[in-house]
Amino acid sequence: MLCPLFGFTLQPGATGPFFDEDRWPFDAVIGLPAYLRPNQRLLDFTPIANMEWRLTAKEYITALMAPRHAAVRDLAHAERTVQTLTTCHGKLSELIRWFKWLTEQGITDLEQVTGYHCTAYVDFRGERLDDDGEVVADSASTRAIAMGAVIGLAQYRELFSGQRFRDDLRPFDGASAGGGSGRTAELGGANKVQPLASEVQQPLLAAVLYMIQTMAPHILREAELKRQRQAVDRSLTATRHPGHSAFLRNLARHVESGEPLELMDPFAERSTRARGLREEDDPLADVSLSALARECGTRQFRGGWLPALRPDLERTLALVGACAPYGRRPAEVERADGQGQVAWTEPLLATELKFLAGYLSTACGLAVAALAGMRHCELGELVVGCRQPPQELGPGLFRYRLTGKLIKGQPLGGIRDEWVVTREVYEAIEVAEQLLGPNATPGTPLFHPVFCDTTYQNFRAWVNGPAGTRLGLAPIPKGAVTPRALRRTLAVEIAYRPGGLLAAKLQLKHLSVVTTEGYAARPGGAQAKLLAEINELEEARNIGILIDVYRDYQRGIMPSGPGARDLISLFTSVDGRLHELSENAPQIVNNDLEVVAMLSTRARTLHLGTANYCWFIDPAKALCLRLAGTPDADRPLAGMCDSARCPQATHHPCHRPVWDESRQTTKVFIGSLGRRQKTERARLEVSLARAERVLAEIDQTAAAGVARKDEI
Repeated sequence: MLCPLFGFTLQPGATGPFFDEDRWPFDAVIGLPAYLRPNQRLLDFTPIANMEWRLTAKEYITALMAPRHAAVRDLAHAERTVQTLTTCHGKLSELIRWFKWLTEQGITDLEQVTGYHCTAYVDFRGERLDDDGEVVADSASTRAIAMGAVIGLAQYRELFSGQRFRDDLRPFDGASAGGGSGRTAELGGANKVQPLASEVQQPLLAAVLYMIQTMAPHILREAELKRQRQAVDRSLTATRHPGHSAFLRNLARHVESGEPLELMDPFAERSTRARGLREEDDPLADVSLSALARECGTRQFRGGWLPALRPDLERTLALVGACAPYGRRPAEVERADGQGQVAWTEPLLATELKFLAGYLSTACGLAVAALAGMRHCELGELVVGCRQPPQELGPGLFRYRLTGKLIKGQPLGGIRDEWVVTREVYEAIEVAEQLLGPNATPGTPLFHPVFCDTTYQNFRAWVNGPAGTRLGLAPIPKGAVTPRALRRTLAVEIAYRPGGLLAAKLQLKHLSVVTTEGYAARPGGAQAKLLAEINELEEARNIGILIDVYRDYQRGIMPSGPGARDLISLFTSVDGRLHELSENAPQIVNNDLEVVAMLSTRARTLHLGTANYCWFIDPAKALCLRLAGTPDADRPLAGMCDSARCPQATHHPCHRPVWDESRQTTKVFIGSLGRRQKTERARLEVSLARAERVLAEIDQTAAAGVARKDEI
């Protein structure tokens, strides 16, 4: 049996796959990640036609999943960590492609494989073709995957009992998959996942939050009504004949109340016509007679009842019409664009309501991924009951927590984890739980299937369609949206715009605070990894800003503000050091690298203010800490910053628009004051004078820089 070898625990009564079998199903394994699709829980070797190659593939996959086995651990180039089922599924898929390609080349024995075959296969896999079969691009990532399959068989050749590569074959001259494919150079140490463009992020988040905060109560109410109707329908029998009079009384009730008859589902309508049960010109062609029968207490409407009821049915239809069963008499909601109110929906068929509930579930998953930074695997581990009771920290202040599992980098089954989240994320989880219905048991996955591209594209099509237009939702442009991209976007936003607003007008500072609190609660948890990513981005941001300020200094554009003298002194010393190095070793000095090395220490002290840069070098000199009475704090209090007086603050041309706006706003306020508001006028005049002084300093340094450039 394979499961004990791999360290898998099976459900009671299950046996698991055996090595000699050609299909290895792992559905009965306890603790598999929830995000695994059914096909990823199965390792299928049957596509490999050559039986000896199939044995080689089995031995290779087994070695990857059991690296501590006696036959594997002594191999010089074997992997030392257990490879996950997901990883092995991907490697097996690539092996199948590799063996198929070898067969097409006429290779029948792995000893016939040469370095040419290895290189030719990787070139074949790396090429991207257009519809006409022309090569349009070369994928370094795909080349790396293909190289990994070939290199893996070479690394484990001593283990194989059947066919294997020749001992003297060194695929790609010993190069690694990442280096030989160019993938390492392509990434350059950077994160390959790019953040969402603001053109995609803003309408996406706006639509997501609109669905959760405005549409959710109405969708949930109709979904509950649908569940109640289905429960009643299941209790009915198809053998009971309610009688002609029962139908007549029901039709009279429709006429008296003005309630329309129920429309038939389009699929059922097409099926009925295909079987010849309804004519296309029949006025009752799209009326659901089964719904009418259920209203009378029986599950099915028999065709023999129709002739006697037709006159009354047609008369009732003419008086009240027919309509979809859900969303009748919809309440009005505020449009997403603020342009008045509109009915939250048009009447919905059962299938349309099902799709709408699915869009709401997708919106909940998107909100959690975008505002909490959860990975795909972590989203899959959120279950009914994951919301913890809110903890009240003060009047109107609450801390919201979710429990889940940390999967990435952990043993099978993961470890318990906890997330501190914002109220918007907490509400999204609450809506996702309610979508499952009141009978959903604790532990039921909330997002199943886990958020994927198909569900997102369906959601986007709805937002961009007639329903989204009617509700005032802005169209979402094309663009790949994944949990990875959403996590990356959140990290970049917090790092580069601290204290600002997210595209959907959510406070970034709130998101940063909950991430930091989540790290403090569980330093080894998932939010610790997100915070580490944010810190890396902040460090890169600070170095980039400081380099730009230094380049401005070299062009003669000096910083202004109380802390300008210290910053200029630093730049002067850097210039002197660079000059000294260039004289001593001009052939090896790299100015860019040297500048980064010299400025990196100062970059760590940079904190972005709304209208200034704060160089938090000495807490004792920080004006904000002195005003707050906390001189030992390790971070500045941006909300109390007075950069015109703080000795560690500087102003730069990029801050001019903020100060100019402050000046204009203050002038408007002063002009609106009455004669008796002398105290308020004096306070505002001081603020106006400060803004004008800062603007004059910024303009003076910028003009000096332009004059120096003209002289040069």
